[in-house]
Amino acid sequence: MAFVSSETSATHALSASAVKILIAGGFGVGKTTMVGSVSEIRPLRTEEMLTELSSGVDDLSGVEDKTTTTVALDFGRITINPELILYLFGTPGQQRFWFMWDELAYEALGAVVLADTRRLESCFAAVDFFERRKIPFVVAVNCFDNAPLYEVQEVREALSIDNAIPTVLCDVRKRNSSKQVLVTLLEYLIGLAKSATTPTEASSPVQ
Repeated sequence: MAFVSSETSATHALSASAVKILIAGGFGVGKTTMVGSVSEIRPLRTEEMLTELSSGVDDLSGVEDKTTTTVALDFGRITINPELILYLFGTPGQQRFWFMWDELAYEALGAVVLADTRRLESCFAAVDFFERRKIPFVVAVNCFDNAPLYEVQEVREALSIDNAIPTVLCDVRKRNSSKQVLVTLLEYLIGLAKSATTPTEASSPVQ
């Protein structure tokens, strides 16, 4: 099955039957949980148990209770309407697996960058990755229990992202919350497409 290239007009892409979306962010930020909560099919997961071999390699600061890690990708699917299906690809969060991001990002139309206010710096790499490749993205702050709460504008400033990039609060454990994040991304992509295809005012003909 062919996915629509991110270099293709988003208007055409969103009318296609399948759209590839990435779910990215730092280690333990909730990517696997988000794909699982919103997918209408049993999600494909490539999780392995954390062992002593990963000690000193994976940064568990703030997620000391985490016992598994994604070593390749998470995959899920959600039907927005009969003519639009999103295929969700969750990226691995640990730095030692970042080499896989380019392959996963191939032909992706857009992305969700999940952020954790306890470790906001963990999503810097994802923000930089999509900015460099000009892949449109939204930021979704996963509101963990007992995590510091910040205003959306404070998060934008901390991440040094443009005010035009949608930034929302969410709880990826809840299907409706995860779905709303994806709807926000789609609305953003449609807005970008309309901006790109709006004809400029024609200049007056030379007399």
